[in-house]
This record gives sequence, structure tokens and C-alpha cells, in this order.
Amino acid sequence: MLERALEAEVPFGWVTADELYGNDTKFRLWLETVDVPHVVAVPKSAMVVSFGLLKVRVNRLIAELPDTAWKRLSCGEGGRGPRVSDWAVIDIRPLRRREWGHWLLARRSIADPSDIAYYVCFGPADTTLERLVRVAGARWAIEECFQTAKNETGLDHYQVRGYQAWYRHITLSMTALAFLVITREITEKGAPHPARANR
Repeated sequence: MLERALEAEVPFGWVTADELYGNDTKFRLWLETVDVPHVVAVPKSAMVVSFGLLKVRVNRLIAELPDTAWKRLSCGEGGRGPRVSDWAVIDIRPLRRREWGHWLLARRSIADPSDIAYYVCFGPADTTLERLVRVAGARWAIEECFQTAKNETGLDHYQVRGYQAWYRHITLSMTALAFLVITREITEKGAPHPARANR
């Protein structure tokens, strides 16, 4: 899908993904070879190359950080207001191209400091912590979109055995969701519904 988006020159800035994709080293390396900045979640057992040129587990690398390394930031708006957590970032992969950077980003829960999520990041060398946090937080909006599609248009209500049938179902479900979102926006703004306006 990303290859097709790049070939079609679809404009986008960053890619974000959950642990399923983040744990796929080939996927991350492919994104780097085509210069696609990304923030992808990884499990605490993931290994990264530290500045000592040693492979280290991400949870061990983050555990060594002093308290001053953490910064309280919001990664975006949620259902109950801003999603605020403590965030820290470390440079990784010292052998890299000069104009690009590699980082290990960590998100720590305020309520439970032992609850830490990890992200491997790649982007322009001047990328700020705040930018990485915003990209990491963008994934929640995507998750909410999928949950809405499951609830409202049956995104996950299929029993198909072939790719073509699955593809048709997913396409129809997402098209229906787009229609509902547009209709809601029009209704909330008080504008007449397009179908009624033409009568």
C-alpha cells in the first residue's frame, strides 16, 4: 500500500504504525531506503544499536535515563481532552547519513510510571521531540477511525475467503464511513444536505 502511495505521489509527511509493523525490521529498513520518515511502535524486547555500537534492548536503554530526560507533553486531543504523558528520546544508530536521524522514543504513563511504550523513529536530522510525539499520537486517531468503522459500517463483519471479496467489503465499508463523516459535518455546520439542496 505504501509503495502504491509513493508511486502515485500521494502527499504525506510521516508514517506511523503499531508493534506489528514496527517489529518488522525489513519494513523499517525499506522505509529508510525510500526516505520515508516514520515513528513505529516496538515491543520492549526490540533491539537497537546504541552509540556504543552495541545492540541493546529498548527497555534497558530507556531504564538508564535520568528523571530529567523526561518531558511532559500532549500527543493530541483525545475523547477526554489532551493525551498527556511523559516522553523521552535517545539518539540511536550512530552510523547513518548526515541529513537523517534515528531515535528511540519512549512514552511513560503519568498514572503508572512502569507503563512505558517504545517507538523507533527515523526522520530529518533536525526533527524535534515535539514532532516525534505528535506523529506517535496520530496513530490514536487512526485507531479511533477503525473502531468507528467497525461499529458503524461493519468493517470487521465479513466472512470471506478470497482477497477480492475482502477488498470489496473493506472498500465499501470505508466508503460508507466517509459518507457518514461528510454528512455529519454538513449537518453540524447547519448547511442543507446536498441531496435536499438540489430539490
